[in-house]
Amino acid sequence: MSFILTFLGKGGTGRSTMAIAAAHRFAAQGQRTLLLGQDPSPGFSTLLGHEVGPIPAAIAPNLSVVQLHTAHLLEQSWDELKRQEATYLRTPFFKAVYGQELGVLPGMDTALALNALREYDASGAYDVLVYDGTGDMATLRMLGMPEILSWYLRRFRTVLSESDLGKTLSPFVQPIAGAILNVDWSGDIFSSQPAGQVNNLLDNGKTAVADASRVAAYLVTTDRPDAIATARYLWGSAQQVGLTVGGVLLNQAEGDVSAEFAPLAVSSIPHQASWEAIAPALPDFRQATQAPRPMTVNERDRQVSLFLPGFNKTQVKLTQYGPEVTIEAGDQRRNIFLPPALQGRSVTGAKFQDGYLIISFG
Repeated sequence: MSFILTFLGKGGTGRSTMAIAAAHRFAAQGQRTLLLGQDPSPGFSTLLGHEVGPIPAAIAPNLSVVQLHTAHLLEQSWDELKRQEATYLRTPFFKAVYGQELGVLPGMDTALALNALREYDASGAYDVLVYDGTGDMATLRMLGMPEILSWYLRRFRTVLSESDLGKTLSPFVQPIAGAILNVDWSGDIFSSQPAGQVNNLLDNGKTAVADASRVAAYLVTTDRPDAIATARYLWGSAQQVGLTVGGVLLNQAEGDVSAEFAPLAVSSIPHQASWEAIAPALPDFRQATQAPRPMTVNERDRQVSLFLPGFNKTQVKLTQYGPEVTIEAGDQRRNIFLPPALQGRSVTGAKFQDGYLIISFG
């Protein structure tokens, strides 16, 4: 398994330069590193000083780089879909559609980038993956996708199974599915192949994002008020997808921003420096495990605490319409899947204190 690192912040603060410097530093430490660039324009290659393509290529000892071309990733994913279809369907119907014909729809770039990260991670070829994405809400929604999709599967499975329609169709769906597919779909259709494989992938993705030793983000900002405000907003929003923010890189600035980002450590980056000069000033990114966790559960006191820096209590909304608790902060919404000890219990109180939303259950 790889350590996945990404950077968040306002455009123009130097995120890509930090990603390049971080990748070189990891490689210099002897760690097999892959730098992934989301920007399809020539700017990424220019900044890196090497031509970059859709296939990983070595540019230095222990360092490879790849540019995530969405059209190329779409072709690969479509070919894999057709292979899966041929495995599970006796009469495949996608075989006459070719990946080279497909156009890129909005949202495909982030979904395909997430799948590429997953595949490079699973390959075992790299110790570190440095992802130079958009560094904004699109990146956070990408990393939060496994949790969001698993919620949809979990909730709609429950709603369907408990509905009159689900109870009526259940005796017929599985025999028909078994007649069409080359798999045994006895039992829970959502736990069978290929749905069971999807559930496993989503569970693995959620677990990885929630583990700061596996996935971490660092904020990049200058001392400009707009850059600081954006970084603080992304910090709080990262917590909503369960992503740990390990620290702050203060770029091209002389001021002190530690008060705005406490308790995170702030690392000052040299002015107008190349990545070669920046690398020694970077922090130990694996120390992200020391940063506040997005969520902690205290079963004994029946409390859940969510760290939501960058927001005040008027920007945070708590609801409990169904069996799970929904937290809305900024433009992010998170459904908390409670541990067994708290499941089925109603919220009895909530307070916002020192950046933490503390929820009590009866």
